[in-house]
Amino acid sequence: MTMLETIRQIFTETFLGIPLSRVAAALGVLILALLVKKLIGQFFLRILFPLAGRTRGEYDDRALQALRKPAEFLAVIGGLFISLQLLQLPVKPVNLNLFGSALIKVLVTFNIAWVLFNLVDVLDLLLGRWAGRTETDLDDHLAPFIRKSLRVFIVAMAILMVVQNLGYSISGLLASLGIGGLAVALAAKDTLANIFGSIMILLDRPFGLGDWIKTGDLEGTVEEVGFRSTRIRTFAKTLITVPNSVIANQSINNFSRMPKRRIKLTVGVTYATTPQQMRDAVAAIREMLRSHPAINQDFWLVNFTDFAPSSLDIMVYCFTTTTNWGEYLDARQDVCLKIMDILEEMGLQIAFPSRTIYLENKAADMEMAEAEEKT
Repeated sequence: MTMLETIRQIFTETFLGIPLSRVAAALGVLILALLVKKLIGQFFLRILFPLAGRTRGEYDDRALQALRKPAEFLAVIGGLFISLQLLQLPVKPVNLNLFGSALIKVLVTFNIAWVLFNLVDVLDLLLGRWAGRTETDLDDHLAPFIRKSLRVFIVAMAILMVVQNLGYSISGLLASLGIGGLAVALAAKDTLANIFGSIMILLDRPFGLGDWIKTGDLEGTVEEVGFRSTRIRTFAKTLITVPNSVIANQSINNFSRMPKRRIKLTVGVTYATTPQQMRDAVAAIREMLRSHPAINQDFWLVNFTDFAPSSLDIMVYCFTTTTNWGEYLDARQDVCLKIMDILEEMGLQIAFPSRTIYLENKAADMEMAEAEEKT
């Protein structure tokens, strides 16, 4: 018997009902798939990675790193699929062909999930850079949360797909997860509310670190914006922690974002003031505001407005160029003092609330009436 005949005889033998020739062909395909896997890895290392290294951004580098291993594994899956087709696995007494098909589906699902799982790193890099350009700490907490949530979601979906590919019904599992998820949601209602509140604060950005805000009965400076709560330092130097769900549902007055600060005064002078004195006083106050370095010149008003019960009222309405509280108070004080100087130079007096009381004396009136009768 020649060697060729020996080889032919060997290949006519069977293993588990499969001719050894098919087994040899399947093994050859697997070996070829491993070689292709090696070539794909070298293609990434020697060509794609150097090309990506020439660009300024890191996103292409991260994307290639995320795709390299799954791309290599895809070659193995392809080789395994072709090998199973060559083997033509028997269906009796056990349906091995069905098992092979399920195995390929599971591996493909795993590979897709692997790609998506790795690509989350690219999104994480993007979110991290975006968070680094903002002042709040909320972005820094949100980026890891999004990364972890996406990965948990990808793994959960992959598990469900694998279970379905193995021939099991996932409707009962989904129903159980729905009931369990409802219980968890009810137990973590406040936590979820704070998370959504944090997202709303992040998107709307009604305030930042160091801003002076007022929300509800609370007023102070924002010291920290976290993923669950915001810390505000009040003017009494106490630190108050407010859940983000509360802040997100309240109106927020942000004093730090005022472009200028308002001064609104009502100056009352006595009724002894003549019309000409009133005209001169209004003109002098207007001139003072026009030349004041701390007063914004875009808009201001000075007018004689009311005949009040105890005074003739002059309205002074203007804005300071600064929004700093201390500088604003200095400017307001200077305006008030200059108004006092103007009124003093013109001989006008600032009015104060007064009341005239008439006393009725009946005994004195009767004595006067009797005296008149006698005369």
